[in-house]
Amino acid sequence: MIAERPVRVAVPRTPPAGAEAAARRALRAQVARLERELTEDACATWPRIDLPRLTVAGEPAALLSLGRLEELRDALADRLAESRRLFAERLALEEGNRRLVEEMLADPARHRWVRVSNRDIGEPGCHDWHVRPRFGLLGMLASWWRVVVSSGCPLQPAGCRLLD
Repeated sequence: MIAERPVRVAVPRTPPAGAEAAARRALRAQVARLERELTEDACATWPRIDLPRLTVAGEPAALLSLGRLEELRDALADRLAESRRLFAERLALEEGNRRLVEEMLADPARHRWVRVSNRDIGEPGCHDWHVRPRFGLLGMLASWWRVVVSSGCPLQPAGCRLLD
């Protein structure tokens, strides 16, 4: 008679309960830190950058599996990096527009018909700098250009908000 050998079944190894709990705590702490940083960045850049809402989890973080917690952490990290990149681009654009205003004031004839608003330089309010000819058509023909700074919008029309 042939002796039967015991059949071995491959059972996936699960981490010990203490290690899994520690990993979940660490991931939840990372998610909380990323959410806090994303919120702080959104509050600091609000009038300039309107960040879209991020929805990644439908259930509370305490009930997510390790895989879902990692996905949530990665999505938040990507969103934070993207928001910081957008803000850096916006700051560079605003700085370029500030330099343009300085150039317009220094040499209006080189910047004919250029208009820069407060929104373009990241400031509140709704006035702008506009290069126009002095004395209309005669000034245009004689190349007499000047920068006109608007006084804003005293009656605040519907298209102009103070924090735009």
